[in-house]
Amino acid sequence: MFYPGFYFDTTYLILIPAVIIAFWAQNKIDSAYKKYSTVRTMSGVTGSEVARSILDGAGLFDVRVERYGKHLGDHYDPSKRVIRLSPEVYDGATVASAGIAAHECGHAIQHQNHYAPLVLRTRIAPIVNIGSNVSIWLFMIGIFLGNPLFANIGIIFFSGAVIYQLVTLPVEFNASTRALSILKTRTFLYGDELKGAQKVLDAAAMTYVAATLMAISQLIRLIALNNRYNDN
Repeated sequence: MFYPGFYFDTTYLILIPAVIIAFWAQNKIDSAYKKYSTVRTMSGVTGSEVARSILDGAGLFDVRVERYGKHLGDHYDPSKRVIRLSPEVYDGATVASAGIAAHECGHAIQHQNHYAPLVLRTRIAPIVNIGSNVSIWLFMIGIFLGNPLFANIGIIFFSGAVIYQLVTLPVEFNASTRALSILKTRTFLYGDELKGAQKVLDAAAMTYVAATLMAISQLIRLIALNNRYNDN
């Protein structure tokens, strides 16, 4: 019988490429944000002002913009219709602040337009959260008890997390595309400022790509472990 953890598990090798890409992506966003969070915009508007102006221009007067106390924890909450910006983005009049604020507004506009991937992601999120929390436990119980049913259910539940990550990709890329278009047409940013904002948003997008690759790699590893167990 297979007992994971009693010797070097070669299936960990499956995760190495995804781990490397994840470190690279995190370094890329950290570097881009550090650089462009110090470059002040010619317009002098803060992230909160950019967000409020974009939302009002889209007719989203009911969407609030709030200061949120987590570094790079900026997000749009569709259930409460609120954009939460970290203090440095909310108060900052920098290229990075403008880009991030506009990106979150992109999500609010997606919500307004019933953008299909966002609608799907929002609907499956509660189920995926529950499934991802119990998937590994079910899988391990199945392995240790020799019950393939539990292991297979665990794999199915974890597959939901992979689907969620895949659906997230078009949501994030589309929000960035909307953000850059608005920043340009509304003249919040000019010339090299737009290029800087794009670098920040592109770097942020790569973290989602890395997360997706990691989820896929973990799923492949679970399947490989399950197959190894079934062969023994």
